[in-house]
Amino acid sequence: METFGGQSSGSKYGKIEVVLAALWLVETEAKIRRNVLVVISDKLELLQCHNGHTLCSTCKTRVHNRCPTCRQELGDIRCLALEKVAESLELPCKYFSLGCSGIFPYYSKLKHEAQCNFRPYNCPYAGSECSIVGDIPFLIAHLRDDHKVDMHSGCTFNHRYVKSNPREVENATWMLTVFNCFGNYFCLHFEAFQLGMAPVYMAFLRFMGDETDARNFSYSLEVGANGRKLIWEGTPRSIRDSHRMVRDSHDGLVIQRNMALFFSGGDRKELKLRVTGRIWKEQQNPDAGVCIPNLCS
Repeated sequence: METFGGQSSGSKYGKIEVVLAALWLVETEAKIRRNVLVVISDKLELLQCHNGHTLCSTCKTRVHNRCPTCRQELGDIRCLALEKVAESLELPCKYFSLGCSGIFPYYSKLKHEAQCNFRPYNCPYAGSECSIVGDIPFLIAHLRDDHKVDMHSGCTFNHRYVKSNPREVENATWMLTVFNCFGNYFCLHFEAFQLGMAPVYMAFLRFMGDETDARNFSYSLEVGANGRKLIWEGTPRSIRDSHRMVRDSHDGLVIQRNMALFFSGGDRKELKLRVTGRIWKEQQNPDAGVCIPNLCS
């Protein structure tokens, strides 16, 4: 074998191949990371044009089916080698800017992000569809400034709901009320809807936070008059569940319209329903393993 400077040509060219391979891997990983970070589908697809330039399936639609490098028309040629490498990459949660520090393999990342505790919340306003999302402090400011909802402090409340001609009401939503209690925020809802063939009213509470934190609290709602009363006790639902989901599950104080008019007094032609309630925190007893209500605010 011919040698150059005491070194075989095979050895020299072998080193060059290793360097080229290393450079290819670095470039490949960079491409994958650029592509993976923008892919939002459940299945990662990395495509290539006829000249071998790669991009993800999401970007393909953005460049109108033209390779951004050589401008050749793109087909549906999968780059399976890059997809295999991409599966082994670990990437940060897309909510890292909101506080999530998790690092996940690509497919685990998608599953995590769908349930991430740091993902933004939907606006809990129920009077109309609102597309605003954000963390709790942002949503509180949004509810106060944009929706003009009533804000109250304290863990007890006494609200009156009035409707001049309730028999004309089939579906209605009263203005949301927000309470600041135990350093957390709760939304009080009151709605009219049809339960089967029966017109009913429903009051319920939602917790502005995740379901695990919501379980630390309980609440009661009460309506009554003429020596009679209805009482509901339960755990507030998280605003992760929409108000319609809570309403349709009947997880709250449900009052038939005739009963609501009876509680309203007078000639029973006008709704004047007074709803009282309180919120308390369940404190865990470390010795007995039971919850002790904390009624202090």
